[in-house]
Amino acid sequence: MSGVVQVRVLQGLSVSLYPGELSLISGPSGCGKSTLLSLMSGLQQPDSGQATALGQDLSKLKQRALERFRLRHTGFVFQGFNLFPALTALEQIQLPLGYMGLKDKQSLQRAKQALDEVGLSHRSHMRPAELSGGEKQRVAIARAMAKEPQLLFADEPTSALDAESGQRVIDILHRAARSHGTTVLCVSHDPRLVRHADRVLGMEDGAIRSDWRQSSPIKE
Repeated sequence: MSGVVQVRVLQGLSVSLYPGELSLISGPSGCGKSTLLSLMSGLQQPDSGQATALGQDLSKLKQRALERFRLRHTGFVFQGFNLFPALTALEQIQLPLGYMGLKDKQSLQRAKQALDEVGLSHRSHMRPAELSGGEKQRVAIARAMAKEPQLLFADEPTSALDAESGQRVIDILHRAARSHGTTVLCVSHDPRLVRHADRVLGMEDGAIRSDWRQSSPIKE
């Protein structure tokens, strides 16, 4: 005899995120961090409740509208970089801009500006195999930022990096929030991120157990 086993990952969870802040979700493996990120970015639909972003209820958007929302308003940074082996750093960044409808001249300008912002202008012609892990992640961040997203999601962006590279990535993410007014949500086990986050959401067993801000620590 076999059947479907349903597991409730998130339970009665409610949280609001704000522009210009780097918010960190921390907690043990399996507590629901990545699920929460997937729901808030529209990569996954909730079985019940709402995931609202930029005034839109993502659960009510049809697949095509959801894909358009993610393309135009969100940027993603993953642990595994997700770069195309055959493309140069500059081409990696230009690719999604083309899907957004930008002309070649405009996408080239934005891509160069994004690479400059992460300190990799001198590596623009190189492919992933020629880049270090930290450089690959900075290209991935530049690709996300070049879209000028209002929402930037990062899933374990520093876990595969050494201390120096990880620190540089953290600084870039924090600068993206401050300089561009982006809402940055980061899932991470990395304790280095805690010092740089504007807000730290502690998760356990599918619920937010603590909500702490750098300016005024608040425990719930």
